[in-house]
Amino acid sequence: MSTSLALMKRTRYLADTVVTCDEKQAVFSPGCLDIEGNKIVWVGAPEDAPEVLDVEAHQVGGLLMPGLVNAHAHTPMTLVRGAGDGLPLWRWLTEAMWPREGRMIPEDVWWGMTLGSAEMLKAGVTTSCEMYLHEEALVEAAQASGARLVMTPGVVSALHPDNSGTQRGQEIADFHAKYHDPQGRITIGVGPHSAYDLGVERVAELAELARHLNTVLHIHLAETTQESEDLEQRYGQSVVRTLADHGVFDGQVLAAHCVWVDDQDIKILVDHQVAVAHCPLSNMKLGSGIAPLVAMRQAGITVALGTDGPASNDTLDLWEEVKFAPFLARVSALDATLLNPQETLSMATRESAQAVGLTSVGSLASGMTADFIRLDMEHPAFVPVTETAELMAHIAWSGSSRSVTDVWVDGQPVVADSQILTVDEEKARAEVQHRAQRLAAS
Repeated sequence: MSTSLALMKRTRYLADTVVTCDEKQAVFSPGCLDIEGNKIVWVGAPEDAPEVLDVEAHQVGGLLMPGLVNAHAHTPMTLVRGAGDGLPLWRWLTEAMWPREGRMIPEDVWWGMTLGSAEMLKAGVTTSCEMYLHEEALVEAAQASGARLVMTPGVVSALHPDNSGTQRGQEIADFHAKYHDPQGRITIGVGPHSAYDLGVERVAELAELARHLNTVLHIHLAETTQESEDLEQRYGQSVVRTLADHGVFDGQVLAAHCVWVDDQDIKILVDHQVAVAHCPLSNMKLGSGIAPLVAMRQAGITVALGTDGPASNDTLDLWEEVKFAPFLARVSALDATLLNPQETLSMATRESAQAVGLTSVGSLASGMTADFIRLDMEHPAFVPVTETAELMAHIAWSGSSRSVTDVWVDGQPVVADSQILTVDEEKARAEVQHRAQRLAAS
């Protein structure tokens, strides 16, 4: 054991296995994770752990790994979960979603986000990147739940009809000044819904705002053939090329879906370092198509995983995306070698964090913020394990909310023994049920 002594008090977690999801894909069995405050100060094998003067050790067993990062969500849509089932995207939005969302008040969004935060935290999702309305209520709900949040206030033509975008842009700028805290749990971006909804020029104005604020632009892109065809007919080229020509990709951009992109579009996204949030289950439910996941990754795009909203998925359990994203890619290419478990888990952790503009979460390494989860390895789906590759396959292909027992965000416990500590889940369910009935009846 090392003889180096640390003066600060630390908490030490001893587990059967620690999966770091770092760039080296390091796995320690058994493993040790040291925390001081909200920071990881050491990770490795227990026998190599530094000797410290003041340490509180916890024998937690099981498996520790980074919290999952949901790179594209509209979580308060728990209020409209199940509505419009069977409709294609545009009809689903205009007939089922936007009319009800237009009737929402801040209290509705607070309860919708509260229930969704509980669902995600219990599934081991410690961070979500949200695009939605009534953003202040959403942030306050996330703060109360203990979740980490990248909030990109949404801009939708039906709800924000200001053609110039000036009023909504100023609201977002003021909101950014009030809540953006890169050292804390809340960061703020800009969320224009899409070019097909707002128009290219208005999206370009909001992209300029994001660059001025030095923050992420979060936008739906090339989700369906219809939106792509309409914009291509208008501009005589792909929507990706059009947005690039209007400077939309000149800053930090997170593009959700990117289902209908060709090789030229992918090159443009690579050249502009645009990250992509891949949402396979939502794309399947709405019949939108299958994104070229492998081609994007091979080209060098940072591809993250997102659930989309709970009305188009219909769950916020990111583990389902972890499983379906590679399996859909494999069956589409008739190639079982594509996307191994380590790569897939990276998309849900380290790469998702990078995609939403966070550099201090997504892996377990010294200096990173302590967002981590514990999985129960006694479930039948986690045996047998004869080598590390089998363990990683179990995590990726069998992991689910049922596997998650404990969750820490910013070094603080938010789920213990599978119970949420920060949310009255029963009351949240009742409130969402009551409020959803009002929205549906109006």
